[in-house]
Amino acid sequence: MTGMAAPGPFTPVADGVRVALRVTPKASRNAVTGTADTADGGKALKVAVTAVPEDGKANAAVVKLLSKAWGVPRTGITVLAGAADRNKILHVAGDPAELMRRLPATLEDGGSHG
Repeated sequence: MTGMAAPGPFTPVADGVRVALRVTPKASRNAVTGTADTADGGKALKVAVTAVPEDGKANAAVVKLLSKAWGVPRTGITVLAGAADRNKILHVAGDPAELMRRLPATLEDGGSHG
């Protein structure tokens, strides 16, 4: 099959983009730190948050960080899978084509101004 496998953590879906994440809670700062290889040969976006992984605090911190980084409303980001896990799948609502242009760009300039 010649389907375009997304090499990065971002996968366009009908109503937005699905994002594979690997979260590090209790970090020294809130930041997108790059990408990590996943078990299935894909990539996950590495996100560090200062919040602790209890009562959904780390998830809330991840959503807050990414909504700011990507310029999307917090209400547009949903945790689809892995709410209690380091490895999560997020859904970002919006136009997939526009999001696929914007979201990966945050990786390229990530870390250069900090």
